[in-house]
Amino acid sequence: MSTVSAERQAQAAKQSRQLGTLLRETSSEIVLFVGAIVMMMPFLWMLSTALKTPAEILTWPPRLIPQEATLANFVTVFTTAPFGLWLLNSLILAVVSTLGILLTSSVAGYVLAKFSFPGRAALFTIILATAIVPFEVYMIPLYLAARDLGVINTLPGILLPFVIMSFGIFFIRQNVIASIPDELIEAGRIDGASELWIFGRVVMPLLTGPLSALGIFAFMQAWNQFVWPLLVANSKALYTAEVGLALFQTGFTINFGAVSAGSVISVLPILTVFIILRKQIINGVALSGLKG
Repeated sequence: MSTVSAERQAQAAKQSRQLGTLLRETSSEIVLFVGAIVMMMPFLWMLSTALKTPAEILTWPPRLIPQEATLANFVTVFTTAPFGLWLLNSLILAVVSTLGILLTSSVAGYVLAKFSFPGRAALFTIILATAIVPFEVYMIPLYLAARDLGVINTLPGILLPFVIMSFGIFFIRQNVIASIPDELIEAGRIDGASELWIFGRVVMPLLTGPLSALGIFAFMQAWNQFVWPLLVANSKALYTAEVGLALFQTGFTINFGAVSAGSVISVLPILTVFIILRKQIINGVALSGLKG
């Protein structure tokens, strides 16, 4: 009798644990779903505003779903301003910046992780410290340096601050330490391989995931830049999409429909890249190791 009772108690305890696990998982999924809806609301509202007429935008109380959906705001964006050229400038800035950051971060991260030289720790500390310095702190010295170099109102001047990312160097260094053993590199050296060959044929293929994740971060950083392109570009022909959107706002009026339509168009490239490479982003961050 006692054996049967013990089995029933064990079964009841097991069912209780399963029920508790199910409730925790369900509550977590509900919280994540609600959080996702909250995070998507600004984008949904922006898309809704882009499809509304000027009269409906100012209607109170506001409505999320337009009653008379229209594409007129998207037409306005391209007919009243060279928005296509601004998108091209943003694309050039983002692509070149991403390639530059991937190159500099991979080289510097590998050197700081696998080479011993005097001052390595101090150099890495300085690089890491610059990651927490706000852009506003060195914005004016950087502008003066760009002026002295003669790159104001030029595309290279806009690209100047976005070819090196201190976080990228730190990120790749941590991944090299975590995923590339010293024995693998030493084996290549023993076989007579050059350092450049080892870096290109051994190290880089093992960093595909982290480099994909870093590439997304770099692309988003460059694409969303506003302050520096606004400072350096004096000609409208060099404006990026983020700077160009500000022209739809004047001191007294704001064309909410055009601003929203331009914002939707500006968000689409980042959203597309993220959707295509989302697995690489997750894997690159999850497998980063973050070992010092």
